[in-house]
Amino acid sequence: MKKILLLTFILMLGFTKAQSFDHSAWSTLLKENVSTTGKVNYRAIKSNPYPLHSYLEKLSNAQPNRTWSKAEVLAFYINAYNAFTIKLIIDNYPIKSIKSIKNPWRQKFITLDGKALSLNDIEHNILRKLNEPRIHFAINCASISCPKLHNSAFTSTHLDEQLEMTTKAFINSSENTITATKIQISKLFSWFRSDFTTQSTLVDFINSYTDVTIDKNTKITFKDYNWNLNE
Repeated sequence: MKKILLLTFILMLGFTKAQSFDHSAWSTLLKENVSTTGKVNYRAIKSNPYPLHSYLEKLSNAQPNRTWSKAEVLAFYINAYNAFTIKLIIDNYPIKSIKSIKNPWRQKFITLDGKALSLNDIEHNILRKLNEPRIHFAINCASISCPKLHNSAFTSTHLDEQLEMTTKAFINSSENTITATKIQISKLFSWFRSDFTTQSTLVDFINSYTDVTIDKNTKITFKDYNWNLNE
């Protein structure tokens, strides 16, 4: 009897630690079509869209609920945002920029949990409300100046590690020029400044990820954004 109870407990423990949604198909698609530098082979995805459509269908049929952890919810909607962005691009490909599409972020072409959503809905009404500023370095807007598309799925198990990696990689990339006394950074930090300054200053946030210690009184300027397609 004790052995049966122990086995039941182990099985229950394993179940509670399991992810609520399997993103492995998305990981496979990313590894096959996204380089380590974040370049996306939209042409190849468009020529064989079934893996993407199959994953999107699974996302659409999923039912996130209160039993999901914050990490599971974040991973689900980060991956959904990135996958549906790719769908938007290949549905209009070839194009020079996502901004060549009419109202790309406001189109309600997404169905999740029975609701019609836009990319803006996912970003502003779901992800940003979870109070995790690092999501801005995980979601990708299909443009050169965006934080690069990570070539594997975000998972609840490794989410904190993945968000730390993508945040550090972007802050220390060529999209930002950072010295101790002068910083010229991505407009992303201007658009979403309030998300990065809930507990500290913008300089404090950036200092957490750079090897250079930026002076607190350093002047901040913002770079032009390159909206050309990240292919």
